[in-house]
Amino acid sequence: MADALQNVNVISSSKKRATPDDSNHDDDFISKKLPAKPTWGDPVSALANARHEFGEHGGVNMSIEASATFTVMEPETLSRMFAGELGPDRDFFIYSRHFNPTVLNLGRQMAALEGTEAAYCTSSGMSAISSILLQLVSSGEHIVASQTLYGGTHALLTHFLPRSSNITTSFVDIRDLEKTKEAIIEGRTKVLYFESMSNPTLTVANIPELSRIAHEKGLMVVVDNTFAPMVVSPARMGADVVVHSISKYVSGGADIIAGAVCGPASLVNSLMDLHQGALMLLGPTMNAKVAFELSERIPHLGLRIKEHCHRALVYAQRMKKMGLKVIYPGLEDHPDHRLLKSIANKEYGYGGMLCLDMGTEARANKLMNLLQNHTQFGLMAVSLGYYETLMSCSGSSTSSELNEEEQALAGISPGLVRMSIGYSGTLEQRWNQFEKALSKLQDSSLCSKN
Repeated sequence: MADALQNVNVISSSKKRATPDDSNHDDDFISKKLPAKPTWGDPVSALANARHEFGEHGGVNMSIEASATFTVMEPETLSRMFAGELGPDRDFFIYSRHFNPTVLNLGRQMAALEGTEAAYCTSSGMSAISSILLQLVSSGEHIVASQTLYGGTHALLTHFLPRSSNITTSFVDIRDLEKTKEAIIEGRTKVLYFESMSNPTLTVANIPELSRIAHEKGLMVVVDNTFAPMVVSPARMGADVVVHSISKYVSGGADIIAGAVCGPASLVNSLMDLHQGALMLLGPTMNAKVAFELSERIPHLGLRIKEHCHRALVYAQRMKKMGLKVIYPGLEDHPDHRLLKSIANKEYGYGGMLCLDMGTEARANKLMNLLQNHTQFGLMAVSLGYYETLMSCSGSSTSSELNEEEQALAGISPGLVRMSIGYSGTLEQRWNQFEKALSKLQDSSLCSKN
């Protein structure tokens, strides 16, 4: 069944239910194995080469397979399917918690986007992260992870996995390659886990070097690329697995919760194994209607990412000129600017996230209140990748699972405002709104001093 999850580089035609003995499979239905190292130039061209699924009656959009369960034409077929002899590669489906044709199609798109052999999509980003870690790491084993991670992931590694599964984690500054290497426990450490761009501090991971260190020690490298789809392609630099909360940039509408695991076909299929698969047995199943909606948004992801990144860079440059403490890897004084420039896919920018350090939580909250309620620059909300700018004070929201000491180690100050820069309105219109809010903040500060 491994081939069922791999990309194809042809247009596919509709195919009716095969019989178990049908050996004349159309080349345009059977998934074709990609080279180990994809040769395409960037994610957009990879998506253009991915298999296109037509609708049942020839529609340019695929049909939605909303069935929870699937029938067979002969009684013997069912046992052969459960034995693994027949699977999605031959158009045989058992149950949508296992494989669903519409969800499988979205997985092919995500695999093309990330340059992996396969991908499977889940009901949330956290379900993707927890499932792959539980698949790769067993009781008594160990993970090395970045000390700067999304709060939910940090809580999973710090609290939940030790209690539920006897899996422990050592947190390190991944910029320090020697310290990262020293944290690996021979025979126990199984995974090196980090984010391509850290949430919220925008530390950029040296994916090639971190992957080299991990592979020398026999570890699997798992990278969360939620902050940087299109911008960075971790699998093309040595990462074994790429995970996403595709609720964010991939969705773009702040209306869907979903996740994805992208990696080797053998690994993704192991996640769906009837007896040992974490995704199959834990059951974070994606609804086929959700998969269809997401598959319709991926083709314009590249255009959206370019505009997110363009505006983030312009705003960061202007904020810096105003004397604000801005963190953005597209700025030349960012410690990881040269690294990101060397590993990023060309023409997609430096990411759509930026941070403003306002010093204190009170000052951060005042600025966000003015930006939302007085000038309409953006919205106070968590998440990212929306067409409106979203703002949150990370220490008291998306990173609140970290205690004060952990936040300090991660570089999260009390007044750090994380901004997901949107693209609604014109750039100058939104910038004027930002300037007006900042001017009001500065005026109120002067008044309070007087």
